[in-house]
Amino acid sequence: MEFVIKQSVLKDELGFVQGIVEKKSTIPVLSNILIESVGERTIRIVGTDLDVTIRCEAEADIKQSGAMCIQARKLFDIVRLLDSGDVHFTKEENEWVKMSCGKSKFRLAGVNRDQFPEVPSFKSAPLKLSAEIFNHFIHNTAFAITNEQSRFTLSGAKFMIDGDYARMVTTDGHRLAFIQKYLGENNATENMDALIPKKALMELVKISRDSSAEVSFGEDPNHIYFEVDGRLLITRKLSGNFPNYEMVIPKDNDKVVTFDSDEMKNALRRVSLMADERTRSVKITIRTGEIEIGAQSSEEGEASEKVAAEYNGEEIQIGFNSQYLQEFLNVVSAADSSDAGNEQETDGETVRVKETGGKPRISFEFKDGNAQTQLRVAGDSSYDYKYIVMPLRI
Repeated sequence: MEFVIKQSVLKDELGFVQGIVEKKSTIPVLSNILIESVGERTIRIVGTDLDVTIRCEAEADIKQSGAMCIQARKLFDIVRLLDSGDVHFTKEENEWVKMSCGKSKFRLAGVNRDQFPEVPSFKSAPLKLSAEIFNHFIHNTAFAITNEQSRFTLSGAKFMIDGDYARMVTTDGHRLAFIQKYLGENNATENMDALIPKKALMELVKISRDSSAEVSFGEDPNHIYFEVDGRLLITRKLSGNFPNYEMVIPKDNDKVVTFDSDEMKNALRRVSLMADERTRSVKITIRTGEIEIGAQSSEEGEASEKVAAEYNGEEIQIGFNSQYLQEFLNVVSAADSSDAGNEQETDGETVRVKETGGKPRISFEFKDGNAQTQLRVAGDSSYDYKYIVMPLRI
């Protein structure tokens, strides 16, 4: 195989694909990507970890058709440091690959095409949803997905599309994020109700975040297919039964307090420094006109801070895991960013997401100090977004 491709084009496509490639896999071939020719002017780049697969296509000058498998991370590191210009690839008979760009020359070890796993064949993608909506759904729910590997059915998001509505729900058993969007006359010919793994959600954000197009998607019994701007993401579905989230959403929270998200976020960040390291618990005292946040550790000390709030009612104290509140406030406050996007920290990886909007106020709805509390963005009519947190004993 031999082809020539623009460095900028190759760098962009490798950036999408290499994110899912296993860096330290028990199956060595999974640290490689497959590059193969499609016709006379296109190469196809494929990366997989067997659960999630990304396939990208890019324009190239194909001198000789064929396929090659190259170590993904090493190739990406080289390409992003090359000068702009044409990159020339030539596969040798022993699977090694020669690569040159300007004065730079490399020779990379490759593996046989037959060792690369078969990628699931692409099925139809009859459903469509704008990339902006998918991006917003994931941004506002992915943080509540459990990190416990043993809780398999909670390690992703429940995604539903049903006629005129799309929904996404995530939970870790202690808190739950729910978002719904009315699509209008969608005229969808099919519905969907599936569990999407967290890794697939993060990769979908990457391939769709700068797109103004629609995401086409569909499913078969084992996989979900997402296609946007010519890039295809295939993920295995999570199996099992997702909890009955409708039973968790409170129906009789008759007390409401509203406050500025940034003020609460910053106060909570400061006070939680003195929270117990194991429980991360803070005590929220709600009284007329204010919320007082308190935390104490028997070994380190204590802290408290007051935040202005709109509330008229009896004084109530509620305990929370401070991290659960901070993560929600970080997400909704990020909506204050510009069109250029903002960065969201997820399991050690920084994922840039596009979000717009003004500084939000939070509606904090509760019944008493023992029942689940619901948080919403006050006045948001574009999305039905709810975040439910179980309180701690104080």
